[in-house]
Amino acid sequence: MSRSAAAASPMPPFEAEFIDGVREIFEQKIVFNRVLGLRIDAIEPQRVTAHIDMRPDLVGHFAYHRIHGGVISASLDAMGGLAVMAAIGARHMDEPVPQRLQRFAKLGTIDLRVDYLRPGIGEGFRLEAEVLRLGSRVASTRMAFLALDGKLLATGAGVYILS
Repeated sequence: MSRSAAAASPMPPFEAEFIDGVREIFEQKIVFNRVLGLRIDAIEPQRVTAHIDMRPDLVGHFAYHRIHGGVISASLDAMGGLAVMAAIGARHMDEPVPQRLQRFAKLGTIDLRVDYLRPGIGEGFRLEAEVLRLGSRVASTRMAFLALDGKLLATGAGVYILS
C-alpha cells in the first residue's frame, strides 16, 4: 500500500498510553477481534498494521486448509476501524488520551467491500490499513490482507461513521 499525500507531512508519534489504550480496545474489549486473534503490530497516524496466526478454528475449506472468507472480511473491517481510530487520535492530539479514546465509542461500519484475490493458505497473515479521507462524520479507508511473504490475498474498502 502506498502512503497517502498526508503522510508526507510529519506527524508526532503517539504516546505509549494512547497506543496501549487502542491496543486494549482493539485486542481485548472488541471480543470478536480476540476470537479472530488479531494482534496490532504498528499504529501510526496514517497507517496501521496487524497480524493473525492461522488456527484450525479459522479454516473455511477443510481439504485445502484455507482461512475462511468471513475471517478475511471481518479482519479487514476491523483494520479499517483501527485505521480510523489512529486518524482520529492524530487529529485530536491536543486532547488528553482518555478523551481521545472515548471518541471511538460511536465508530461503526457503514459500508464494506472485499475483493478476494487468492486463497488464504499459510501459517499466518499480515494486515494493513490506511485512511483515505477523514471527514467530520465519515471516514473512508482501504485495507489489505496479505500472506506472510507479502503476496496480496484480499483487498478491502470501508466507510465508517464517526458519530
